[in-house]
Amino acid sequence: MTATLEQLLETLVRPALRAHNGDVELVGYQDGILRLRMLGQCAGCPAAAMTNETLIEGQLMPLLPDLKEVILVHTVDASLLAEARSLMTRARSRDQG
Repeated sequence: MTATLEQLLETLVRPALRAHNGDVELVGYQDGILRLRMLGQCAGCPAAAMTNETLIEGQLMPLLPDLKEVILVHTVDASLLAEARSLMTRARSRDQG
């Protein structure tokens, strides 16, 4: 099932997300529940829920009768964490110096 999901994401979902400098990562699939993580500009986007409902579920559910729900797993993007660490380190150095 994972290979089928990856293929469908690659052909039906990712092109639209990449047009907005985003992407999606398959986190897992179990018992009809698909878990995805939004990446790039789509990570943390206020419209991610709408994108999930209209684009992702709208494309995948008609093709996969066993798919019950798509859940977006929210995490902080690694590049954002790196930037936050950098800012905190600079602020700490400035405060100590």
